Amino acid sequence: MAYVISDDCIMCGACESECPVSAISAGDSKYVIDADTCIECGACAGVCPVSAPSAG
Repeated sequence: MAYVISDDCIMCGACESECPVSAISAGDSKYVIDADTCIECGACAGVCPVSAPSAG
């Protein structure tokens, strides 16, 4: 199941640059992950300072 980013996101951008398949983009109030592109590698969760990304 693709990763999702919770409302805890602080819009720092750390996850976007870490994603190897560019599945993460800035949304209105938080970053969002394209479920069809996500390869479930967990790289985003590993760099997030507030643990916003998690396995959906």
